[in-house]
Amino acid sequence: MMLNSKSVGNKIAAARKKMNLSQADLAKQVSISAQAVGKWERGESMPDISTLNRLAKILGVDLNYFSETFKSNASENQFETTQKQAVEISTTKVKTNSGLSWNMSSGNWVDADFSGLNNLKDKFSTSNMKNCQFLDSDLSNLILKSNNIIGCDFSNSDLRNSKIQTSNVQNNQFVECSLIDTEFSSSEIKNCNFSKANFSGVELKTSDFKSCILENAVWNLSSFKLSSISDVVFNGTIEECSFENCSFSKVTFKNATLINTFFKGKLKGIQFIDCTADRITYEFLKNGKANLTGLTLLT
Repeated sequence: MMLNSKSVGNKIAAARKKMNLSQADLAKQVSISAQAVGKWERGESMPDISTLNRLAKILGVDLNYFSETFKSNASENQFETTQKQAVEISTTKVKTNSGLSWNMSSGNWVDADFSGLNNLKDKFSTSNMKNCQFLDSDLSNLILKSNNIIGCDFSNSDLRNSKIQTSNVQNNQFVECSLIDTEFSSSEIKNCNFSKANFSGVELKTSDFKSCILENAVWNLSSFKLSSISDVVFNGTIEECSFENCSFSKVTFKNATLINTFFKGKLKGIQFIDCTADRITYEFLKNGKANLTGLTLLT
C-alpha cells in the first residue's frame, strides 16, 4: 500500500468531515491529541499502520482508502456510520481485513505496534524488526525469510503453519503462542521465551536453538534435525518427538516424561533430572550413549 503523508492527511480530513466529527472528536476516539490529528491532516506527520487500522474502522472506510492508488467504486454512503457505531468500534482491537494489497517486506520496523493484526503471510520478509508488538495476532501461514527479529513480543499469537527461514530470532517473547506445524530452518533462535507455547508438529532443522525458556511448553510430533541445541530445559510430556543428528550442550530434561521419542546421533551434553521414559525411548538414548542418570523406565 503506497502512502503519502499529504494524501493520507487529506483523506483523513475528508472522511472525518463526512462523519461530522471535529478534530477533537476524532482525537478522543483514537486516544491522541487534537493537535496530532491536525498534523496528520496537514501532512506534517502520518499515523502508523496500527493507527491507520483504527482510523479505518472509526471512519467506516477500507484500509486501502488511505493508499494513493485507491479508487472507490462505492457510493457516498460507504462512509456513513453512526456515532454510536464509531464509539463501539474504537473500543475494540482492530484486525486487518483479508485481501489487502499492502506489503511491509524489506522494511525497518522499530517500536511498531502490530497487535491484533492478521493476514500478514509473506508481508514481512527480509525485514528488520526491533521491539515490535504482535500481541494476540493471527500470524498463521506467516513467511519470514531473511529477517532480523530482535526484542519483539508475539505473546498469545497464532503462528501455526508458519515458516521462519534463514532468520535471526533473538530476545523475543512467544509466551502461549501456537506454533503448531511451524517450520524453523537455517535460523538462529536465541534467548527467546516460549513458555506455554504449543510446539506440536514443529520442525526445527539446520538451526541454532540456544538459551530459550521452554517452561510448560507442549511437545508432540515435534522434530529437531541437524540442529544445535544448547542451554535449554525441557519439561512436561514429550511424545512422538524426534532429535535426529543434533548436537547438544547443557541440555536438561527435568521432570519430563518421554514417550516414543526418537534420538539419533551422539547424545553427550544431555542430562536428566527426575525423568521417566518408555522402553523404546530409553533404548534410543542408551544407544546414543546418553548419561541415563536421573532417568527411570515407565512401568
